[in-house]
Amino acid sequence: MPAAHPSQTISDALHTATVMLDRVSSSPRLDAELLLEYVTGLPRASFRASPEKELPSAAGWSFQQLLKRRMQGEPVAYILGQQEFWSLLFEVTPVVLIPRPETELLVERALEHLPPDRAARVADLGTGSGAIALAIASERPMAQVIAVDRSAAALEIAARNAARLQVRNVKFSHGDWFAPLAGERFDVIVANPPYIAEGDPDLDPTVRQHEPMLALIAGPTGLEALEHLAKLAPEHLAAGGHLLLEHGWKQGAAVRNLLVRRGFTHVRSHADLAGHERVTEGSLRSG
Repeated sequence: MPAAHPSQTISDALHTATVMLDRVSSSPRLDAELLLEYVTGLPRASFRASPEKELPSAAGWSFQQLLKRRMQGEPVAYILGQQEFWSLLFEVTPVVLIPRPETELLVERALEHLPPDRAARVADLGTGSGAIALAIASERPMAQVIAVDRSAAALEIAARNAARLQVRNVKFSHGDWFAPLAGERFDVIVANPPYIAEGDPDLDPTVRQHEPMLALIAGPTGLEALEHLAKLAPEHLAAGGHLLLEHGWKQGAAVRNLLVRRGFTHVRSHADLAGHERVTEGSLRSG
């Protein structure tokens, strides 16, 4: 079994890895630290506190194997099998999308419509790893959250995340969008649906290679899933309820138009930290 040079330090290992990953990653140093943290079991802060500490041979060999996978474009989250979102740690595998930081805006907006001292019903459509549903449920323990996905494999991941995080006010339902929710109404409906058009040249090739296309590609225009949700949501919202949709950064105007056409009021889009319109919401008329 190959081993790292016995005199290799943490500093040396991180420097070499950062140079290697610079060709495939926009955050090579962070990727290197996360992978090294995983194989050594040491917190990342210790790398800066003790950079000259010798790297054990077994850890060095394991580190090299993970680096090879990252060099081939495999996302760090899939290599480690986990991703942080909303300060919660989620299990992720290639059957679910990796939760993105910009999706936290969807959680923030949902919480604005869910007072902490009041019971409410929330639906998360296309839940994947359960990140959105579990983040909302963890912040609003009086809310009842139903998380829906058409992928049974994804729901298994989401259910494991709920159990590990000990979030008990979420139920999981298998089906396509609103299909399992016949006759039910909610105060808030959230979704981060597929919104990428087929053949979109801006889609990162490594994302196309590793993440589930079912959760990314909507159809020829990229608006198909968003249009479906906007069309059916009024049948499942309580009076005065809210629909919140995540979408692509160029789709804000199109999604606002979809909601206005379906009779939603107070339609507005919200920008993520990069300044891109990322979440559009609207309210169902009361009475």
